[in-house]
Amino acid sequence: MADDNQWKQPENPPPPLFTGQKEREFVKQVNDELLERVIGQQILYYPINMESTDFHPLYGEAPVKNFLPPVRVYVLVTWDGHQTKTENYGIDKRSSLTLHFHNKRLVADQDLYVREGDYVKYGEFFYEIVSWSLPELLFGQIEHKIQISAKCIRARESAFNGE
Repeated sequence: MADDNQWKQPENPPPPLFTGQKEREFVKQVNDELLERVIGQQILYYPINMESTDFHPLYGEAPVKNFLPPVRVYVLVTWDGHQTKTENYGIDKRSSLTLHFHNKRLVADQDLYVREGDYVKYGEFFYEIVSWSLPELLFGQIEHKIQISAKCIRARESAFNGE
């Protein structure tokens, strides 16, 4: 009888509470549905063609970039507004926005990677991605990043033509 009250170590510990594979897939499914059917906006993403673009061997920059065909992506857009600068040649007004991508949907499902120098078309205008970050973790787990945020500035008409 005394042996029945003894606590025994389980052979396999239980999975972490509410943070397993099924929960991560559920969060992905909910985020996909929200972005694609409720609150997301469509953009056209123009990735740089890394194979046909001639990059400078020392600086890693390309004066002329070649692009792959555009890919439709659903994102959450944060409008950052216009910034006005006064320079030697007059007033320069530039608009910017921040795009929030769903990381797993973008990488796993669409095989697309956000990079500086890529262009996006939002509305009637083209924007260049100038920086990006991975600010959100899923359930606080460092190995599961859920969001990519990209800071974009409006491209000059002479810099990029998506046609």
